[in-house]
Amino acid sequence: MGDDAVEADPAITRFLDLVWMERGLAANTLAAYRADLIALQRWQQARGRGIADTARADLLDFVAARAAAGARPRTTARQLSSFRRFFRQLIRDGAVATDPTVEVAMPKLGRPLPKSLTEDEVERLLQAPSVDEPLGLRDRAMLEVLYATGVRVTELVTLKHAQVNANQGVIRVTGKGNRERLVPLGAEAVQWLERFAAGPRAALLEGRSTDYLFPTRRAECMTRQSFWHIIKRYALVAGIRKPLSPHTLRHAFATHLINHGADLRVVQMLLGHSDLSTTQIYTHVARERLKDLHARHHPRG
Repeated sequence: MGDDAVEADPAITRFLDLVWMERGLAANTLAAYRADLIALQRWQQARGRGIADTARADLLDFVAARAAAGARPRTTARQLSSFRRFFRQLIRDGAVATDPTVEVAMPKLGRPLPKSLTEDEVERLLQAPSVDEPLGLRDRAMLEVLYATGVRVTELVTLKHAQVNANQGVIRVTGKGNRERLVPLGAEAVQWLERFAAGPRAALLEGRSTDYLFPTRRAECMTRQSFWHIIKRYALVAGIRKPLSPHTLRHAFATHLINHGADLRVVQMLLGHSDLSTTQIYTHVARERLKDLHARHHPRG
């Protein structure tokens, strides 16, 4: 039985409404909160209790059962984080007296290094689209902007003309939590944007109009999933066989900046990270690269 077949407890619905209004969270984040809380609700219902009646022992049993079923530590940590926010809200509402998550420890997680590309692989990926036709030129411009700015894929596909200032070479991006930031485009990305706008964009639209910078043939906003398929297709053309993700060029942007000496706080601002610790993982990437170079080129490596 899927989550959609379960009617959410009113406390869950209220919590989701509150975090959406207060934090402006993305739909994917809200869906994850809902899935986690519905899972706990179903667990409690099977034991004849409501989610608001959850005790520390219930959470420990829930986590143990999930681990036995093969849940990864990262999934467990995400669920516990969802539960923590939920029960803190219930306490603020006066619906419960104690928070059952307080003495439940988070599982220890390793720091996974983001999948990235070498500079040569990025160059091959950027050159993969055929720029002799409007769709290929649009895709080349999108890839150039993505690598030049490190924006999230959602931020890229929803870009509108009003957010771009080609004269100053910047774009204005609204990221997570509705936080705005200005990100430099660089001369190469500006050139490809102007080349796409000079005629191929109108040819692609065939008389239709839209504010979206990178429209589909139907003059609509491209989905994240569609762009992900585009990246995978061009990766094959470029001969790139390593596993990729929708954030691959975002990771490459950050990694290559730090490899070339960029300040960590500058990279934090460009990526739109609210916490420097989120950006610090890229120093681990750079450190691994240095270790690899040392091992391959030092006589005693």
